Amino acid sequence: MAANTEKQSTNAFAAVGRDIAEIGTTFVRGDWKTKLSYLIFGFGPLMRGQIFKGLGYLILELLFIWYMIGFGGKYLSKFSTLGTVATQKVGRKTVYGDNSFMILLFGILTIIIIAAIILVWRMNIRENLREETALKEGKALASNKKFLASLLDENFDKTLLTLPCLGIFVFTVLPIIFMICVAFTNYDANHQSPTNLFTWVGLENFRNLFSFGSTGFAGTFLTVLSWTLIWAFFATFIDYFLGLAVAMLINKKGIKFKKLWRTILVLTIAVPQFVSLLYIMKMFASDGIVNAYLMKWGWITSPIPFWTDPTLAKITIIVVNIWVGIPYLMLIATGLLMNIPEDLYESARIDGANPFQMFWSITLPYMLFVTGPFLLTQFTNNLNNFNVIYLLTQGRPQSMKLTGNAGYTDLLVTWLYKMTVTDTNYKMAAVIGIMVFLVTAVVSLVVYNMLPSVKDEEGFQ
Repeated sequence: MAANTEKQSTNAFAAVGRDIAEIGTTFVRGDWKTKLSYLIFGFGPLMRGQIFKGLGYLILELLFIWYMIGFGGKYLSKFSTLGTVATQKVGRKTVYGDNSFMILLFGILTIIIIAAIILVWRMNIRENLREETALKEGKALASNKKFLASLLDENFDKTLLTLPCLGIFVFTVLPIIFMICVAFTNYDANHQSPTNLFTWVGLENFRNLFSFGSTGFAGTFLTVLSWTLIWAFFATFIDYFLGLAVAMLINKKGIKFKKLWRTILVLTIAVPQFVSLLYIMKMFASDGIVNAYLMKWGWITSPIPFWTDPTLAKITIIVVNIWVGIPYLMLIATGLLMNIPEDLYESARIDGANPFQMFWSITLPYMLFVTGPFLLTQFTNNLNNFNVIYLLTQGRPQSMKLTGNAGYTDLLVTWLYKMTVTDTNYKMAAVIGIMVFLVTAVVSLVVYNMLPSVKDEEGFQ
């Protein structure tokens, strides 16, 4: 693994070196049109009759210059400090200063735009090299009409994907980069622009997350992380095996009213999950219907603390999630069980295998092979299962032992939500967000490489 990583790094550096060498060679050997294209994008194509292509490069350069002079430059110049002049009230007049939030957001955007224009500049140089090479070889360049037609033919994929890619960048990539950068600032309730500026603090927030003590988050983080992993494991595999068991039971020969049992289970999916969970939360409350009837029948003398005792609350959440999750797994397993060749079971019976042996050697390997990627997806979803936890307990019960407004049933994602919405502690919320990503990514990669469908792709073909 280490050797492969080192080899890949060497290849990457070699590719960068070749690219830089090509830029220098193109300038030295290129004609005057190519040389001017290093400063004026698209100049070479324009002078060679490639009007639309040249105009495209030139317009992008002009837009970049306009953006930097009129907008991006002022934010980029303050990016290192995130602003120094706060907005103040002078008498009845508001004197506006810097806005750290806008400086960070548009500073990131400007840096990305600069990286993009460098890429466009490189494409412009490569286009000049391609055109020069073609002319030296006596080949004719494509006409403007053919170039436009190619945007709807062989290059239609680029034309079609331009707008979606731009949308993904604006609404997905940029917010993620912004969130990562917030983790390195002191952006919280006491530092909210424009009246209270925030600034860079380096790795201070990460040190707080992994430090113990009255102000550290390490104890709470480990508590929440361990429960997150335990919850994801039980919520995934208990639902999986019980859903498989229910599907096998319903599909068993001799069972009557199979459609009725499936319909009853499917009806639980038809009810919106948030309605079911809120209803269950009220049912198991101290003054809910469950405790009321248990006390009425004389089975208990005081309410059972389903949601106020940390251990019992966690057990109750896992049990409730079984009721919520089994119908989905039952439907998936029902379809897959019908696809297992009956000949395998007949051969096993002839060989004297009992039902458990047939399940262990035929049914379970087949199911794990086919549903392995689904199990991984389900595990990942449960790591970030906001609905079940928040609608049932809101992360409670709380404790003075846990910092950051965390509760004993909080997952990392619900803790992040509380830090953002309740505490407005954006800096630590961003750090927790990064931790959520790392935990999810590491677990997903490790489990993915252990899946039978990945290790032995042709095993069941």
